[in-house]
Amino acid sequence: MPKHPLLLDVRKLHVSVAGKDVVRGIDLQIRDGEIHAIMGPNGSGKSSFVHALMGHPAFKTNSGKALFQGKNLLSLDPTERAVRGLFLAFQYPREIAGVTLRSVLFAAFKTQSAARNPEKKVLSPVKFQVFLEEKMRELHMDPTFAERSLNQGFSGGEKKKAETLQMAVLQPRLALLDETDSGLDIDALRVVAEGVNRMRSPAFSAVIVTHYARLLEYVKPDRVHVMVRGKIVRSGGAELAYELEKEGYRKYGVTEEGQIPLE
Repeated sequence: MPKHPLLLDVRKLHVSVAGKDVVRGIDLQIRDGEIHAIMGPNGSGKSSFVHALMGHPAFKTNSGKALFQGKNLLSLDPTERAVRGLFLAFQYPREIAGVTLRSVLFAAFKTQSAARNPEKKVLSPVKFQVFLEEKMRELHMDPTFAERSLNQGFSGGEKKKAETLQMAVLQPRLALLDETDSGLDIDALRVVAEGVNRMRSPAFSAVIVTHYARLLEYVKPDRVHVMVRGKIVRSGGAELAYELEKEGYRKYGVTEEGQIPLE
């Protein structure tokens, strides 16, 4: 069976934060339609890696390369990366008072649509509302949820549901999910998993950053990678996640406290 085209090609990527090396020579290749999981304890550089891919200014790329759809990802600003189809779901989404979730989604959708298809007329606010409500029904979400101020007063689970809705509306080519399952109850976990599973296709790939195999019970990854001290030290199939859940990270030099200081 022929392989799908290469979507993301990362080679020997080194990243630092405030002068400290946090990602130290990562190689990662993701093809169209693949779901990858990156697992590892706190301090291993997982979140730093995906934030660097998204272009967060605090994360400096010192060397290496990252090609996205054959283009140099590192030469693009964060907005250009998003327009090209990169999406980051934050571990701790920020609150924006006075701006509804619907307004944020419509603004992002317009910007992205205009950049991707400049000849195509952007949906009107009324048609976008119909489109948005359809996506919310698919995720079993109350339409009134979109009229609340973005993340203000949201529970942890509601914030993750909101980001899952953003992903469903914006239809990224590659979603970077930074510990999306952190602190979720079973209902919110299923909403997130269903959102990812509904999008699975050759036109959608994802990187799931997580400590545990809980989310991976609902979203089966094609590949699982173990990250320690800023490096990927092992890769395997979905079964690797369950091995880590059972055995932990001690064989990779993790302390009993679960912390691995980056040297």
